[in-house]
Amino acid sequence: MPNLKEIRTRIVSVNSTMQITSAMKMVSAAKLKRAQDAITRMRPYAQKLNEILSNLSGSLDASEGVYSQQREVRNVLIVAITSNRGLCGGFNNNVLKEVRNLVRTTYSGSNVKVLSLGKKAFDLYKKSPLHTAEGFGDNPYTIFDQLTFQNASGIAAELMKQYADGKWDKVILVYNRFKNAAVQVLQTETFLPVVPPAGVQASRVDYIYEPDKEQILNELIPRSLKIQVFKALLDSLAAEHGARMTAMHKATDNAGELVKELKLTYNKARQAAITGEILEIVAGAEALKG
Repeated sequence: MPNLKEIRTRIVSVNSTMQITSAMKMVSAAKLKRAQDAITRMRPYAQKLNEILSNLSGSLDASEGVYSQQREVRNVLIVAITSNRGLCGGFNNNVLKEVRNLVRTTYSGSNVKVLSLGKKAFDLYKKSPLHTAEGFGDNPYTIFDQLTFQNASGIAAELMKQYADGKWDKVILVYNRFKNAAVQVLQTETFLPVVPPAGVQASRVDYIYEPDKEQILNELIPRSLKIQVFKALLDSLAAEHGARMTAMHKATDNAGELVKELKLTYNKARQAAITGEILEIVAGAEALKG
């Protein structure tokens, strides 16, 4: 059994850790509220934009568009969206595991590169031959340091440009979609080429178009793609704070249980020490009598 000093030291250490995890939980809860509000406001707009786009695409030959061209999949870009920081459970590991799975199985016969949005993905792939950031500025992985639509649209624009130039035959987004504070859903989406969702019927709303449908479609597709990237980043940010809040809540509870166990062990050890001292005194007294 460890001595009393060691147990006291552990109790102090665990209490300090519990204070940190509790503070991190409260910080994540505050950040989650803002991030959740942002993605909640974004989703209706993105859904309506996709609805209009589906209605237009249903009456046009979308395959003629530069972003809708179906090519043989030889060069694939996987955009891995992770967080900048850890301590959020399996949030980052789930994304990185899915990226590895795509590289080894689905696209094993293709030339695959990974674009890291988030420092955790960058730290893993920065020295890997899979890593690429050409054309995306010096530090695309720091996008979450200042997440704005302007910064997100810049990344989306470069993805569209590289696809239009034929550098990539397919662009995939891998990220965590925010469902609620406790649940994040791993999402794998085809960003390019643009493909109408399977099984989704075009809206029957009879729109009046000005100018013509073709010109509106050419304007809507790039905008929709930029919104798709921004929404994925907002989803990931909200999911990150939810995952960290949940992880820190569990860590705080576990620390509390550990403190209880350590205090019980400390009291038992203290009682044993006191009992031992009493026995020594009694034994000494008996020896003096003899």
